[in-house]
Amino acid sequence: MTSPLGREGVWRFTAPALESTVPRARHAVRDLLTRQRVPVAEEVAEGLLLIVSELVTNAVQHAALLSPKVTVEVTITTDAVRIAVEDEHPYRPKALRAGEDDIGGRGLWLVKMISEETGGRCDVEDTANGGKAIWAELPLTGPPPGR
Repeated sequence: MTSPLGREGVWRFTAPALESTVPRARHAVRDLLTRQRVPVAEEVAEGLLLIVSELVTNAVQHAALLSPKVTVEVTITTDAVRIAVEDEHPYRPKALRAGEDDIGGRGLWLVKMISEETGGRCDVEDTANGGKAIWAELPLTGPPPGR
């Protein structure tokens, strides 16, 4: 088994708050996990990429007016991956379950469900510049037995 040393660290990138940033962020995270050879379970990797898409989409759609850029931070530890998306908008959203006929509104609820299903967690934190960072941390191995 390969030592996890060298896989751990924090990577950040900032991009304009544009729709084109969503797939770029998702691809950047996927490429980082591959490049660092992170031993992440397939369902966790899929969940992480969906979380990146949802969080960056939310920042682009709801914060771009006050935050012309978004920052994605990926933290890899020996047993987890944490994705944080930061913007400069002060509003702290809540995870709401949308109705079946609603076109949008499921993003943060989906992030919360993916986090819980994999044995991870998520939250919103204030940033030093008056904005917020919404993050999700998932274990590399997926949900514990019995979940």
